[in-house]
Amino acid sequence: MKITFYGHACLGITIGDINVLVDPFITGNEKASHIDIDKISADYILLTHAHQDHILDVEAIAKRTNAVIVSNFEIAAYYGKKGFDHHPMNHGGTWDFEFGKVKYVPAIHTSSFPDGSYGGQPGGFVIEGEHKNIYIAGDTSLTMDMKLIPMFTKLDLAILPIGDNFTMGVDEAIKASDFVECDKIMGYHYDTFGYIEIDHEEAKRKFFDSDKDLMLLEIGESIEL
Repeated sequence: MKITFYGHACLGITIGDINVLVDPFITGNEKASHIDIDKISADYILLTHAHQDHILDVEAIAKRTNAVIVSNFEIAAYYGKKGFDHHPMNHGGTWDFEFGKVKYVPAIHTSSFPDGSYGGQPGGFVIEGEHKNIYIAGDTSLTMDMKLIPMFTKLDLAILPIGDNFTMGVDEAIKASDFVECDKIMGYHYDTFGYIEIDHEEAKRKFFDSDKDLMLLEIGESIEL
């Protein structure tokens, strides 16, 4: 499994020969100006919620790639009405896709489209690939529901928001990693704009002092599990 960070909360995940894109917000992110969305492959696009900083580039990429859009019922239906291939899910539901098993799990946040229309309830994704399992938390506060995840899935990586203000901050993310029983963490949803700027060294130190590994990737950088 290869994971590429495209900035903010956007991830590219390659599992075998399948490309999964999560929450594409690239063209609106000045820090990701070197990323060309026309070169990004996507067989599936997973959306945690409907805020613009998670869906801005969905339509442009889906039109070019014919990707299947996977999200909650309301978001999937929204894109379905526009003619896009889609797969609706809801909290607690699991589906076996060709790249692995996906569960849509709760997140505590809000969800609305840029025009203010209802975007359903926000969520995160647990992806069980053939060899590795990951949790993508989406935009969320710390929630006790996270304790349910390790009851069903042993995680190899947890991808958690750490920018604070709109989501968990670093201290809460450390506790979240305890809840999901995963000490290997990739941080996201930080630094994009002023409200969520963080001190990288302090964040890494806090995780290290808790016997955990926090990875903060450069935009365009990849890791392999």
